Order: sequence, then C-alpha cells, then structure tokens
Amino acid sequence: PPPPAEPKKHFAFAADEGSFERATERCVGVGACRNTQGGVMCPSYRATGDEQHSTRGRAHLLWEMLAGSLRNEGFQSHAVHEALDLCLSCKACKSECPVQVDMARYKSEFLAQHYKGRLHPLQHYVFGFADRMARYGSHIPGLSNALLTGPLTGSLIKRIAGVAQDRQLPRLAAKSYQSSKLSQMGPAATHAEQTHARPVLLWPDTWNNYYHPHTLAAAESVLAQAGFGVQTPEGHICCGRPLYDFGFLSEARSYLVRVLDRMAPQIDAGMPFIFLEPSCASVFKDELLELIPGDTRAQRLSENVWLLADWLAAQAPDFASGRLEGARVLIHGHCHHKAVFGGPATEISLLRQAGAAVELIQAGCCGMAGPFGFEAGKSEVSKIIASQGLLPAVESAASTALIVADGFSCREQIAQLSSRRAMHFAEVLSHNCGCGG
Repeated sequence: PPPPAEPKKHFAFAADEGSFERATERCVGVGACRNTQGGVMCPSYRATGDEQHSTRGRAHLLWEMLAGSLRNEGFQSHAVHEALDLCLSCKACKSECPVQVDMARYKSEFLAQHYKGRLHPLQHYVFGFADRMARYGSHIPGLSNALLTGPLTGSLIKRIAGVAQDRQLPRLAAKSYQSSKLSQMGPAATHAEQTHARPVLLWPDTWNNYYHPHTLAAAESVLAQAGFGVQTPEGHICCGRPLYDFGFLSEARSYLVRVLDRMAPQIDAGMPFIFLEPSCASVFKDELLELIPGDTRAQRLSENVWLLADWLAAQAPDFASGRLEGARVLIHGHCHHKAVFGGPATEISLLRQAGAAVELIQAGCCGMAGPFGFEAGKSEVSKIIASQGLLPAVESAASTALIVADGFSCREQIAQLSSRRAMHFAEVLSHNCGCGG
C-alpha cells in the first residue's frame, strides 16, 4: 500500500519543500553529532554515548516513522518518543551539522502530532506555560516563593509537577521589571525626552522580567548611557519559548500572533527590538518565520531582532571603551546564541574594548536547557553535561574573575551546581558588577 500522507504540520519546513519526511532525509550518516570534543552538538549523546540519543540516531528513527519500518506506529512510536526525550533542543545541530538537521524543530513537530487530540502529562503544562506561572506568582511573590521552596510544600509541588527533588526552583523577584517601570519614571525615559534619542524596544522576557529584573534594569541603563531612548511593552508579553519543548505549537503560534498584533506600531516603524535572553531572541529569528510563513510583519520583526551586544557594536561601537579596566571575565555562550546568532564573539570584543581580560569557556551546552535540567529523570543527564566543560572551568576560575552567561538557564545551572554566581553581559557593562567605575 502507498505510504500514508503526512498529517497537517505546524512548521512550514520551507527549506525542505514543506515535507517533514524530506527534512529527516537530510541526515546522510556523517556522524558529526558523535563528536565528543569541540562545538555543542550533541549534548545528550555526549552524556549517554548512546546512538539513539545522537542527532543521527534520532533523524534515522524519524525517517523510519515517516517512511520506513515504523510507519504503522507513526507519531505514537515509543522508540521515537524515547529517542527524542533526552533532546535538549539546543539547536546546535541546526548550525553544526553539515546538512543542518534541525532536531529541535523535529522534536517539537513530533510532540505536537504525538499529543494531538489528547492531554499532555501535567508537567508539560507546568513547564510549557512557565510564563503564566511566573505572571500569576508575581502578584504575590512572597507567598509564591514560600510555597515553591518551603520544606513541606516545596517537595510536594516538585513531586506533582515532575521536578527533580534535588533542584531548587527559581525565586520570583519582589517586583518585576515592568512593575518597577510603571511605578516610577526611569532615567532612560527622562533621558529620551530630553535628547530625542533614537528609540529602541527592550524586550521584557519572562525570565529576566519576573526573576532577574536587575538584569533588564542594567540593560536599560547601558542603552540610555549609550544614547538610546528605551521603551518597554506594558503588561505581560511572551515569545512562548518553553512551549516548543513540549509540542504546544498551536499555542506557540497564538503567542506569536499576539506579539505581532500588540507590537504592530513598533514593528511597522522599524524599531529595533533588543533582547537579553538568547533563547527568546531565537524564537523571532527562527520559529516565527516557520510558524507564520509569508507574513510581512513577521519578516520585518525578525529583521529587527538584536541581542544587546550586537546592537551596541553596530550602533555605539565606542561606548564600552575603558569601562572595565583591570577586570577579568570568563564567558559562557548560550546554545541558541551560538546556533542562531554566531556566538558571543561580539560580547568578547566589547568586553576587551572595555579593558577586561576575557576568556571564552570551552564548553558545549550547560545542560540546563530551559526546563530540561529541572525535570525528574533528566536531572542527572543535565549534571553530566554540565560537568563535561562548564563546571570545571567555573570552579577553577580565580575568585576575582567575573562569570558571564547571558542565558537564564545557564546562570541557574551555575548557581545550583557550583559555588559561583554568573552575571549577564548587561550587568557587567553597566558597572553593576562591583569591579570598579
């Protein structure tokens, strides 16, 4: 009998003529994903040494599901689900694989089809809709933190939500960045009014807005000092990054449509969107164009997405000069930063221009990868990945060295598995690091 037709897909698979099957055929067995040194690909294979957890192994199983021996099982295939379960969605294969197998996208599409018409496990909703959890919790942060981290309630909540017992859930800040902006007029806004500075939009991602608002405040200060007028959306807004990890692709598309509608004036005006969290920025460079293909506004937004360092290097190249004389910096690059934006080379250049001695940590993925490192059953793999490069470098660094990691997940991993605290590039450049100035 002829093979069954592919179900209606969520992603366009534009580079593969709209075919998920053709996408899986990209893999020709080179096996670059089985490297154990250099690059990022493939973290779970490096941790387990098992072929099924390599990009190649997963691609071959997906092909078998779509066109080979697993066709009868289709998207309910246990073998495929098991192989994809330890994929960290780091996106490294998208750039490091010679034929650009994009396993993070394939995993999302598989899970969306796997759970089509039925409920997901509870932990998928908890982790996938983490932005809503943060938003609701931020109304009563003290009580929320007490419940999530208390000796009795914390353990119970972890068990119900599928969180590893040895992980600490992040603590909500007393006040979100957006709330602070509403309660008082910031210096950047005043500066913009006085000088008619070029406006930029600072994106209040869920992680920095609700958990690390000082990072967004630092970025606002840096941008204002560099001569830009900083605007920030009012009210909760989210790219939906965690939704992709669990196949909530219809919901992810709805999140993006809401962003396009709400931000229409800024997008149409060509305003630069400045991001601190690489994983959120990558949504608008990658998933947006695949979930809403051919949309003019989506294309325009994607073209105006910037990470903070890239924007400063392009528009205020001399801003950093001499600001960090004598500082020593150890920097860890986020996986999506490397896969979608070429890595932290611009940050390194600016920090050196500022007078700091900078060293790039020679490590792949941190192992946290959003919800991955928090999930029961995956925490140990997460720790193995972290121990293969990141943790030894962090622990052996001089006590006076500043550890820089832009990813919220990376900073959480470092905080939970080492004795050090990592900072965002924006914090260091704003002199919030306590290193002088």
